[in-house]
Amino acid sequence: MRGQRPQDLVFTLFGEYLLERSDSVWVGSLIALLEPFGLTEGGVRTVLSRMAKKGWLASERSGRSSFYALTERGRSLLEEGQARIYDPSWDRDWDGAWFLLAYSIPQDARSARDRLRDRLAWLGFGSIGNGLWISSRDVQADVRDLSVQLGLGNHLLCFQASPVGTLTNHELVDRCWDLGALHRSYRDFAQRWTEAAREMDDSRAPDHNDARAFALRFELIHEFRRFSLEDPFLPRALLPDPWAGDAASAVFRDLHDRLVGPADRWVSAILRDAPDRTDREATAS
Repeated sequence: MRGQRPQDLVFTLFGEYLLERSDSVWVGSLIALLEPFGLTEGGVRTVLSRMAKKGWLASERSGRSSFYALTERGRSLLEEGQARIYDPSWDRDWDGAWFLLAYSIPQDARSARDRLRDRLAWLGFGSIGNGLWISSRDVQADVRDLSVQLGLGNHLLCFQASPVGTLTNHELVDRCWDLGALHRSYRDFAQRWTEAAREMDDSRAPDHNDARAFALRFELIHEFRRFSLEDPFLPRALLPDPWAGDAASAVFRDLHDRLVGPADRWVSAILRDAPDRTDREATAS
């Protein structure tokens, strides 16, 4: 996993292993948990500090020790991502209606426009072009929230629409999303991790040790979570048949469930080595 963005690794760690924790985590524990993935102590400290400045994490000091916890903003983002990962919405009901979003943002607000585009893609919108985006979900509440969060006032307009003339829904989908590439990515994921599970079963060791289970589960979730950023989660009526996302999800869930116990034991062991509150001021961070 070397070469991955440090911030993404930290998000994976907090989302998969630390999301349910209400108390802050000692920086020494975070360094130990991220070291197997190529992050140095200095690299961990740097990325944690940057994420705190961006509002994703909150930092706390006690004596010479540093601790980090998710902010409400960071927790909300990860909870939304976890819901997509463990409960994809391909099977939701769809009444055939599209929601069309139009925006016109002044040139001097380019940064707001870029943030808007990133957020629209995260919400599963597809771009038609020229400031027009579509979604198969009812996005009225999302549009209101975006307008407030980005300070865009009346620059966003949302309509309910449907194709007319000879344009079909599937042709519209093809214009806005590359489902073929996404299907192949899901298929490749399923094939590679099926092989990994087979190798684990064929291993002479009756079980992977806890540290190896932690690393393998981390790699599994880190790779699978990218689909939550790429998949618009269209209703099944608009997806190819067969849809490789089903096979990828099945492989992910099976291997993930097998690794949960030993991986969690390893994380708990690392966290137990943190200084307790009575020792914090006397312990170097």
